[in-house]
Amino acid sequence: MSSELFSPLPLRSGQVLRNRIAKAAMEENMAGQGQLPDQELLSLYRTWASGGTGLLITGNVMVHAEALTGPGGVVLDEHAPLKPFTEWARAGKSGGGAIWMQINHPGRQIQADMPGVVWGPSDVAVSLGRHSSRFGRPVAMTTEQIEATVTRYAVTARRAEEAGFDGVEIHAAHGYLLSQFLSPLVNKRTDAWGGPLENRARMLLDVVRAVRATVSPSFAVAVKLNSADFQRGGFDADEARQVIEMLAPLGVDLVELSGGSYESPAMSGRPADSRTQAREAYFLDLASDLVRTSPLPLMLTGGITRRETAERVLDSGVAIIGMGTALAVTPDLPDRWRTGREADHQLRPVTWSDKALASAAGMAQVRHQMRRIARDRRITPHTHPAVALIFEQRRQRRALRSYRAWLSKTRDTAGK
Repeated sequence: MSSELFSPLPLRSGQVLRNRIAKAAMEENMAGQGQLPDQELLSLYRTWASGGTGLLITGNVMVHAEALTGPGGVVLDEHAPLKPFTEWARAGKSGGGAIWMQINHPGRQIQADMPGVVWGPSDVAVSLGRHSSRFGRPVAMTTEQIEATVTRYAVTARRAEEAGFDGVEIHAAHGYLLSQFLSPLVNKRTDAWGGPLENRARMLLDVVRAVRATVSPSFAVAVKLNSADFQRGGFDADEARQVIEMLAPLGVDLVELSGGSYESPAMSGRPADSRTQAREAYFLDLASDLVRTSPLPLMLTGGITRRETAERVLDSGVAIIGMGTALAVTPDLPDRWRTGREADHQLRPVTWSDKALASAAGMAQVRHQMRRIARDRRITPHTHPAVALIFEQRRQRRALRSYRAWLSKTRDTAGK
């Protein structure tokens, strides 16, 4: 077995991660007033920072105040006060590891009851059967909107560096905007942004160039990419390989591999096309193929919970392993592994036949545990998924009222 798990990882930016274990991004949906990080979020990250990871990647931070993945999303744009983010960065680095901010635009994956905009490369709506009405109908972006969004990513990255973060991860997976542009199922454009892969990848590449040109050379820039969308006719592993090759000359430090979207929640182990049913390391087979040709270090996320599995992933040639749910249940799991221990608990599995609802319940379980960690309460891993989902829906309704009021006030101020 590999002995590399606790060895340092040097990156091309000059940054050195102290080990090969990362907390992967999980959408906390815990923004305080003004869509800013508050004390609970800081407390959560201080706990993770003390648990032994080499890298913490935040849940997705929104680059556009009118486009959030959920009403509790954090926003860092040109108008946001920087002090709360400076405190967040300090909390994330308090244990000696690095912290990167994941930056994102949801595109068409926006709830129908959210204010703001619902944009996509084309006007192709999210298709979730009886759940499809939960999402807004997207409008195809204009060239001007695409270019303005590229600038928003660069602004957020620059401000993240000013706040003290060590890097950013550009989210181009899980069916969000940049992933939508990559997908031939969603991107039906016939202009320079659609058609062949070179055009579909254009927005991602422009974002990476804009970010890299805005931040300092020592600031890490990573990309989160689907190894596959797990939808027939969608973005696949061969296209992922080609995109990684396109990213290599642009100053990218690391590519994190995941998979799926709201339509095919492979990131929770339940894709629409049933091609990955592994209980752990969901995307290892695809990653093992990609690592053979990748000119960039790869990180693999999805279902890793045990040291044995983590070492097997590193043995495949992957540079760093990412964990999400496992650290929401056992925030000190890396320190446990170092001393030969494993987690005491795992979350109750969600085996509902409705994959979309099961995915939502699974995320609700994870957020329930994150909130308990933030409030210094004991983990309750056996909370029933339905109970977690009900509590999550109540919190979402409260957060939606707050977000609507804040966005309305922000628009009024901008109009003066």
